[in-house]
Amino acid sequence: MYAIVEIAGQQFKVVKDQKVFVNRLQTEEGKQVAFDNVLLLADGDNVTVGAPAIDGAQVGAKVLKHLKGDKVIVFKKKRRKGYRVKNGHRQALTEIVIESIAASGAKKAAPAKKATKKAEPKVEAKAAAPKATGKADDLKKVEGIGPKIASTLTEAGIATFADLAKATPEAISEIIAGVRGNHVTDTWPAQAQLAADGKWDELKKWQDELDGGKA
Repeated sequence: MYAIVEIAGQQFKVVKDQKVFVNRLQTEEGKQVAFDNVLLLADGDNVTVGAPAIDGAQVGAKVLKHLKGDKVIVFKKKRRKGYRVKNGHRQALTEIVIESIAASGAKKAAPAKKATKKAEPKVEAKAAAPKATGKADDLKKVEGIGPKIASTLTEAGIATFADLAKATPEAISEIIAGVRGNHVTDTWPAQAQLAADGKWDELKKWQDELDGGKA
C-alpha cells in the first residue's frame, strides 16, 4: 500500500517504514506528526484519487531529526557589467519515517485540526490590529519577491513594507521555506524600509545593482 501525500508544500509517494526528507517542519525531534492532505491511495488494484484530497485519509509519521541538505552552488553573472557572484546554499530539511497510512478513520481528527487553523488567524488578526498601517502594500516591488512569495508573506501576517522591514532575513526564510526556488532574503528588509519611507528613486538605483534580491 502506498500514498501520495503533500508535506510542507511538496508531494511525496510514500510507503510504511519509508524515510523521507522534507522541508523543515516545526515539530520537535521524536514527536509524532500526521498529514491529512492525501491525494492518492493505492492498495493493490484498488486506487482511490482525491478531489483534491481524500476525505478521512491520513499519513502518520515520526520526526527523526532536523538537518541541512547538501550544499548547492549558485553562480550569478550579469553580462557587460563585470558582475559575478558565487554562493552556496543548504536547504533546511527534516527527516521523517512513515509509520502508518490510513484510508479512513481520520475524520474525527481532521475537523479538530481545521478548527485550530481557523482559530489561529483570528488570534493573529486581533494581535495585529493595533499595528495595522492601512491597505496592504505590493511586496512584489521588492527585488527578489514574486507573486507566490508575496502571497505566502501576506498569509503569515507580513502584508506591508513596514512589516517586512521589521522582519529578519532568517525569519523570512523560515516563512517561505515551502516555496520552490533559491531565495536570498538578506536585502529584503532594507529594500522594504526604503519603500516604506517613500524613497523610490534610491530604491530603484539600488535594485539596478541587485540580482534576485542579492547584492
